[in-house]
Amino acid sequence: MTAKPTQLHTRAYTRNRQAAIAPFRLPAFGYGQNHVQDTAQQQAELFYLQKQIQAQTPMVLVLEDGEQIEGCIEWYDRSALKIRGRAKTLVYKSAIKYMYKLGESD
Repeated sequence: MTAKPTQLHTRAYTRNRQAAIAPFRLPAFGYGQNHVQDTAQQQAELFYLQKQIQAQTPMVLVLEDGEQIEGCIEWYDRSALKIRGRAKTLVYKSAIKYMYKLGESD
């Protein structure tokens, strides 16, 4: 009987610990931010994403771990982008380091 309460206690303790390194957040839609978001920056991000969706521009998303995903942005919401490439992929905005148009590499 003592094993179960210890496991629950350990699980609760692990869940409440804070991460050692805070992940990167997109500035306009940072998840869990406590301050008021900059409306102009948010509108600029929405306009850019909508323009890329309408033009079906091939994009490259570079993730925090260095992985690159190529494809067109199909839709977006507050916290994620759906990319249509080799496979349809849902990418959290917090995992994106940066993105650029396919033909515009360094």
